[in-house]
Amino acid sequence: MTHAHPAYAQLRQVTPIAAVMLENNPGMMTLDGTNTWILRAPGREECVVVDPGDADEEHLRRIAEVGPVALTLITHRHHDHTGGIDRFVEMTGSPVRAVDPQFRRHTDAGLPDGELIEEVGLAIRVLRTPGHTKDSTSFVIEGEGSVLTGDTILGRGTTVLDSTDGDLGDYLSSLRVLIDLGSGRTVLPGHGPELPDLQVVAEQYLAHREERLAQVRDALEVLGHDAAVRAVVEHVYTDVDEKLWPVAEQSVRVQLDYLRPSHE
Repeated sequence: MTHAHPAYAQLRQVTPIAAVMLENNPGMMTLDGTNTWILRAPGREECVVVDPGDADEEHLRRIAEVGPVALTLITHRHHDHTGGIDRFVEMTGSPVRAVDPQFRRHTDAGLPDGELIEEVGLAIRVLRTPGHTKDSTSFVIEGEGSVLTGDTILGRGTTVLDSTDGDLGDYLSSLRVLIDLGSGRTVLPGHGPELPDLQVVAEQYLAHREERLAQVRDALEVLGHDAAVRAVVEHVYTDVDEKLWPVAEQSVRVQLDYLRPSHE
């Protein structure tokens, strides 16, 4: 039986190497839930897991049973991707590699940009893509060319930039890096369904960000350079449901930091 997104508690094969297990934690920030990716080379039993998800015992058990897990990789620090790390390590004994040392387990290895991770018949290229968060990282599956994008690119909608350590300049640069990978690469996102062409969606994301940035600039012309975040949201995000405005405030704060670095 072929499963379609969303398919909770089901291992769904997406590419010859990548399968996904969708955690049942839907919400405003997680869309249908968090995607845990399981990467396995043809003919091999061991796998690599990307983002074990939150501290959901049933979800973690299902992923562990897909193993044995040779390595776990983390796309970024958010709890819905990392909250289950310690329990998952208890279940599998897997080392965990992450940019942020606080999420590493059984190894001191980080995720330097450009590194080729060769593990259990897989070749996974590290591609640092900060902006959503400072530590955001994507992974290119060499051979088939698909790209795990974490929350840098989602399966639907657009990405919220974290107002604590997100950076719009970094994010725009990261989108251009993804565009430069070329066409025809499948997007394997942290939330939402897979997408057929990374270059196309990254170009759409870049155009959307540049349009929003122009709207924020225009809002400051009308409201004044020191306008409050909420005032800018109400001026710019008229096309967005008001219940999402608190989320939009995060991205506006990051845009204001980009436009006026002295903004507090």
